[in-house]
Amino acid sequence: MLPYATAAEAEAALRRAMTPAEALWFRYTAAVPDYHLYCCNILFLFVVFTLAPLPVALLELRAPTAVAPYKLQPRVRLSRAEFVRCYRDVLRIFFLVIGPLQLVSYPAVKMVGIHTGLPLPSLGEIAAQLLVYFLVEDYLNYWIHRLLHGEWGYEKIHRVHHEFTAPIGFAAPYAHWAEVLILGIPSFVGPAIAPGHMITFWLWIILRQVEAIDTHSGFDFPFSPTKYIPFYGGAEYHDYHHYVGGQSQSNFASVFTYCDYLYGTDRGYRFHKAYLAKLKDLGQNDGEKGDVNGFGNAKLD
Repeated sequence: MLPYATAAEAEAALRRAMTPAEALWFRYTAAVPDYHLYCCNILFLFVVFTLAPLPVALLELRAPTAVAPYKLQPRVRLSRAEFVRCYRDVLRIFFLVIGPLQLVSYPAVKMVGIHTGLPLPSLGEIAAQLLVYFLVEDYLNYWIHRLLHGEWGYEKIHRVHHEFTAPIGFAAPYAHWAEVLILGIPSFVGPAIAPGHMITFWLWIILRQVEAIDTHSGFDFPFSPTKYIPFYGGAEYHDYHHYVGGQSQSNFASVFTYCDYLYGTDRGYRFHKAYLAKLKDLGQNDGEKGDVNGFGNAKLD
């Protein structure tokens, strides 16, 4: 809730006229408690979990031939019932774990300094903070993910997420409830280190989930704008991790690839890619997209 009764008071405090964005923010949030604004995250997550994976899912179900050249594991075809089951299970975790976690975590958000007031951050400030959030989360997520591939962590927790050896967008948040809680920690560390405006926090939550859905899509579209992001892993990179399965010791990164490169956990993936590229040069593969991308028969991780 903003501490100004009128727009004139807000502008007097700013010592300047409000920008159009600030005027809009004032109009819609001046009398709204900060807790209610924070809880908008629940609505945003529900919309993202529901709508972001939907276009690719519909293409896969209704036009499989058209998108087959871009499917990373073309030999795997999930039924409509399997898509629905995945979404249903995600919603169950959403309402039982993610939603309640959002409701009770507000004191921590206020404690670290995430705010709703004026002035609004500049685009440059938002971009810089989002970059910090992605880098911090990516580094911490790498190590937690790697630990979850230990024998106990995998068998007790992480194997649920790996039920989809050929992932789909709806399966990005498909996981054991304990994994949802554990991996929520890295997502909050960045905003705790560099706290910003609630708008930045909203964008962070939305973009991180959209990125996770993209890397679990199961498709490698050549026109994806993410191909221009330096060190971005993408769907092919993470799909290999799921394809190898529980014994995978490769491609733990959630967003970028630098941790796997620095700590040598992309060797299996790089060797596999080089091996298949050599087969292609020799004309020994069968020309299927799955084999060319490294998801054919051999698992070399």
